[in-house]
Amino acid sequence: MNFEPTAVHRAFEARARAFAEEGVAPQAASIDADARFPLELVREAGTLGLMGVTIPAEWGGAGEDYLSYALALEAVAHASATLAVVLSVNNSLVAETLHAHGSDAQRDRWLRALARGTAIGAFALSEEQAGSDAANQQARAEVDGDGFRLSGAKVWVANAEAADVVLVWAVTDPGRGHRGISAFLVPMDTPGIGRTARADSLGVRGLGCMDLTFEAVRVEADQLIGARGEGFAIAMDALDGGRIAIAAQALGVGEAALGEAIAYAKRRVAFGQPIATYQAIQFMLADMTTELEAARLLTWRAADARRGRRRVTVAASMAKLAASEAAHMAADTALQILASEGYRRGSRVERFFRDVRAAGIYQGTSEVQRLIIADGVVDGTWA
Repeated sequence: MNFEPTAVHRAFEARARAFAEEGVAPQAASIDADARFPLELVREAGTLGLMGVTIPAEWGGAGEDYLSYALALEAVAHASATLAVVLSVNNSLVAETLHAHGSDAQRDRWLRALARGTAIGAFALSEEQAGSDAANQQARAEVDGDGFRLSGAKVWVANAEAADVVLVWAVTDPGRGHRGISAFLVPMDTPGIGRTARADSLGVRGLGCMDLTFEAVRVEADQLIGARGEGFAIAMDALDGGRIAIAAQALGVGEAALGEAIAYAKRRVAFGQPIATYQAIQFMLADMTTELEAARLLTWRAADARRGRRRVTVAASMAKLAASEAAHMAADTALQILASEGYRRGSRVERFFRDVRAAGIYQGTSEVQRLIIADGVVDGTWA
């Protein structure tokens, strides 16, 4: 199949890249240094359709397909991995989930605002003992009249610092395993919700990550996303899209690292000539470029499948695995090429190295992606 972007795709990408270069790049270093949630940039991204890329225009979104989304996120991540992840959470994990599984009333209340960036969404699935094992939910939603009382704690909730609404997963039917988990749409100003800032992180600083506590939080039956007991399946669907987004984000960082390495290799002179003329450096650049391009094609393949709403679990895992590892290799190799110039606090390559490391952890570690891929290979569903 031909995954080459069309003129329409490239036009949307160009809009995102102009925003990234003119508005985001000048602030990227300070966002990282101050661990500052980039609220003003998030609002501006919303006006450009970047908070609801795949959401139809009738619901306030840009109405673009998944390939446009991947291209736009890569462009933003080239300037700031932090902003790209903020956008991916709102797009893939919250807005798309609401569009695909929410009720009309829920969409009316929240989807347009989320897609336009006038509201920000968060996704609360992870717990201290429910990371890779996402089915091991300890949060509970107990029946209380015609609604529920939600109790428990969630960790590493990106966007939580500024979020207006959060998707929360909790057990409604103990003893039924993953079929007893439900999802709820909960405004963040609901009484009983507590927010605690996380300890500082190595990279992608400024995500607004917080731990959330829910102390007998009242949620009505109409706050269920989908039907009772469908929460785990809904979360897995959301993560399929989220993993494609993280692949695109990783590619943006990896491409930025490659660009720094090429520029430095051309200007750095050793033994009378630019180091870009030495085979050792050329081989490094060749490997970086090849691995990133291979990962990009896997990402585009997964994006093409996602826009057709076909089964994309294995394709998304392949894209995320390949892109996160290729980008990490690119950042590491760029550090090696720049040597002491890159290995200093505050250099762009140093930031890229820290930022891209998280891509192999969040939304499923690389080990989890390999398990998913292996399952698809064994049962023949990967092709």
